[in-house]
Amino acid sequence: MSTPRFLPMLGHTRGKRSAVTCALKCDSQCAGPVCNTSSNSYFPDVVASEVSRRAALGAGAAAAFAAAVTLDTADASAAIPAAPKRPFTGDGKLKFTPIAPVPANVDAMTVPDGYDWHPIIRWGDPLFNDSPAFDPNKQTAESQARQFGYNNDYTQVIVDPAHRNGRRGLMFVNHEYTNPAIMFPPSMDKAEQRAVSRNAHGLTVVELERDNKNGPWRYVKGAPRNRRFLLSTEFQLTGPAAGSDLVKTKADPSGTRILGTFANCSGGVTPWGTMLSGEENFHGYFVGRDTKEDKRYGISSKPTAQGWEQDDPRFSAKNPGYENEAHRFGWVVEVDPFDPSSTPKKRSALGRFKHEGANVIVAANGKVVAYSGDDEKFDYLYKFVSKKTYREGDRAHNMTLLDEGDLYVAKFTGNSPASEIDGTGKVPSDGKFDGRGEWLPLIKDGKSMVPGMRVDQVAVFTRLAADLVGPTKMDRCEDVEPHLATGRVYVACTNNSNRTQADEANPRTANRDGHIVEIAEDRGDQTSRTFSWDLLLVAGDPKQGDVTYFSGYPADKVSPISCPDNVTFDQAGNLWIATDGAPDGIGYADGLFRVPLSGRERGHVTQFLAVPNQAETCGPIVHSDEGYAMVSVQHPGEDGTWEKQESAFPYAGGPCPRPSVVQVMRKAGR
Repeated sequence: MSTPRFLPMLGHTRGKRSAVTCALKCDSQCAGPVCNTSSNSYFPDVVASEVSRRAALGAGAAAAFAAAVTLDTADASAAIPAAPKRPFTGDGKLKFTPIAPVPANVDAMTVPDGYDWHPIIRWGDPLFNDSPAFDPNKQTAESQARQFGYNNDYTQVIVDPAHRNGRRGLMFVNHEYTNPAIMFPPSMDKAEQRAVSRNAHGLTVVELERDNKNGPWRYVKGAPRNRRFLLSTEFQLTGPAAGSDLVKTKADPSGTRILGTFANCSGGVTPWGTMLSGEENFHGYFVGRDTKEDKRYGISSKPTAQGWEQDDPRFSAKNPGYENEAHRFGWVVEVDPFDPSSTPKKRSALGRFKHEGANVIVAANGKVVAYSGDDEKFDYLYKFVSKKTYREGDRAHNMTLLDEGDLYVAKFTGNSPASEIDGTGKVPSDGKFDGRGEWLPLIKDGKSMVPGMRVDQVAVFTRLAADLVGPTKMDRCEDVEPHLATGRVYVACTNNSNRTQADEANPRTANRDGHIVEIAEDRGDQTSRTFSWDLLLVAGDPKQGDVTYFSGYPADKVSPISCPDNVTFDQAGNLWIATDGAPDGIGYADGLFRVPLSGRERGHVTQFLAVPNQAETCGPIVHSDEGYAMVSVQHPGEDGTWEKQESAFPYAGGPCPRPSVVQVMRKAGR
């Protein structure tokens, strides 16, 4: 949107989300019929009453709640999974003056005063010693297979434990989708464009190095652990769906060997040092048969935007022998970045849906718990609890923990009893104003808990199974992150344009700007079947007249924020939020924001950076102790064409923008 398409509202301009992104990223799912037509309850109904009640109670109640959320001395960082808990280091070197909101059509990477940014790696950068240099005018599928992929999303860095000085690391990156209109010259053969696009999907592992612990990272071409995961890469399917007739195909009669991964959005890192990747908008790559199952997953019988069915029969269920191919995608993928010869796994025990990602925490009883959201309007929030327990130092054992366990879906059931609130805003004796909820079982002890469905059916058709047990419809719950110190879980609900119900305190007819839900498992037990919940924030721009809530922090003192997507924590325990869709909400560029979770500053949202024209902020990594942050800058200039590009990011010359992973850190001497 070099000239953004704005929607007038409340006297301010609002940007409209790109139709290009909608078509390529999610097959324009929001414009189509709602996939979930069940009669289960809607989370916005619960949220509206909670926001209304908070407005009546005022800031005093919110402060009392914040006082109850005191951090212990464990580390919230997930950057070094071998040491998931260590003392907090405070805000460290990442102190900054918040930037002002940036108009959506500004084609610049905007960072705080005193900070610089640099790309660590860009689309097309060569990964191996035999990789050709990137030439956008001479792209081939073979070249792209040896180069960094397109539209980097989830990003994680593990400091290499073999290098105690902190100068080496491994970076893991998802490549979500491609945009041929701005990637290829028009003269390029269409079939070759599709072949390059296929190899620009998938995953990348790449080694990093730096001169000292506080220096900038750079990638290492030809490093021994560099690896691309492509459509030709073999994955092993594990868990209750493995070997099921529902996943067998002409090419894989065993139902256990799957070629490739794509539509990978966010992810997570495990305490044993593997990476998790969520296969999200896989539905847009398949031609379906208009079955009940296809419709529930948004798979159309029409030709796809990517057009891969023209080249490979497995992308059309109309081809005999490939009716089940789509069932082999929509999983959480586990990758060992330290072993370039390892076979990655698709973990069917975590269910099949549009996984934004998956994030893991070890419960007090040693069980591993993974949280995951289904990124679809009116779909659900899930939790997996492992059957076996975590063993400190036993990596081989721990890498089997996601093979089997119990799968749950969340139901949010109201607020604190009215008897606890006297109508004057007096704080309840326990200082809490949480709603209540429960985890409804779908699979338990290896058996289906859903009447009429086998356990493999629950795993493959998790959405349909969840419909039958009565969970709460959510507003596109995307990243779901457990705080390793407090155990609280933060759910980023990006938005929901189909919301129709409103009240005096929440007058919007659509949840345009999203919100973040805070969950506390009962008794601090991550394996609990019940929980309380709270609202950390209801996003928007108060200066534009939006109804907002920031845990009681004065709304006129926060940075405006819209469409929370990915979240992470720093070493001080603060939550950092990457946004996706702010131009369509508040009319500003997407960015990265910090919000404290405790004390008087709880809810104080401040903006750290903004991404260029038409780009999305993805994969945030924040090391406040080392004074830097990283983000993946995805789809800059997405509405352009080869002849008329709408972004020049990362501003190094060339005919087209290049999605990149960017590091932001203090200028030398500052």
